[in-house]
Amino acid sequence: MNKVTSNAAPAEILAGDFKAALKLTAEAVNAELDRLLPSVSEPEGYVVEAMRYAALDGGKRLRPFLACAAADLFDVPRTQSLRVAAAVEMVHCYSLIHDDLPAMDDDDLRRGRPTVHRQFDEATAILAGDALLTEAFGVLADPATHADGNVRIALVQELAQASGAAGMVGGQMIDLRAADLDLDDAGLRRLQNLKTGCIIACACRSGAVVGQASSERVEALGAYGIAMGLAFQIADDVLDVEGSAAETGKATGKDEAAGKATFVSRLGLEGAKNYARSLADDAVAHLAPFGAKASLLKEAALFAVTRRN
Repeated sequence: MNKVTSNAAPAEILAGDFKAALKLTAEAVNAELDRLLPSVSEPEGYVVEAMRYAALDGGKRLRPFLACAAADLFDVPRTQSLRVAAAVEMVHCYSLIHDDLPAMDDDDLRRGRPTVHRQFDEATAILAGDALLTEAFGVLADPATHADGNVRIALVQELAQASGAAGMVGGQMIDLRAADLDLDDAGLRRLQNLKTGCIIACACRSGAVVGQASSERVEALGAYGIAMGLAFQIADDVLDVEGSAAETGKATGKDEAAGKATFVSRLGLEGAKNYARSLADDAVAHLAPFGAKASLLKEAALFAVTRRN
């Protein structure tokens, strides 16, 4: 196997080595987030500290990886794809901050550390989430992301659609009301597609958009992302049942305690695992137009349903 270095080009050197590629991309994204979110010494720096606490706390960085791997299919320079990846991750981190609040899931632990509202306070956590969401659009709108203003507008539109009421926020609203809605399987799929799948699909689509790919290629990567997103969420539900806080970095067993409908509660553990694997296969099928060049994305789909955190 080729030696992995920080100067390596992931698409060429790491083909077929998903874990190394994921790690290398995570390191690059962390550095980009650190650069885009510098510390501030003025009084408002307290909220910036909370933003950095949330955004620089590690994690798998799967969504940024997907953005970069998709962009690699179209030979996008890393200076551009890392900015797109960082913007998507900022939105993801904002969503985690707000999701952990007492008004939502009321969690004390995230990625093995106190949640932002526990480390700081609730008001600061709300502001930190708001600021990360806003900053994400500033990053995409900057000419450093792409020289073509139409590409930047398209990227902003992708993220806005995926993160708003027609996407992640809408899914979170359905999730909060799920106990009263008596969702059938189709309703549960829609909830998960909105809450989790839309941002994952956005990461994939945005990599193609910054690469000025054809609409057919954008849609293919979006379909991959939706299938993978649902598989990823079902794997999360499985881990909530059979994982531990030490493995996942967050509290487990909460879905069952809350009486929350999941595909685990509908299909049982083995049925849910089988469904997740079939979704991963569906995701891979959408990558057919890209051939062997999409090997890392294929491995990412497998990772989504076999991970332990």
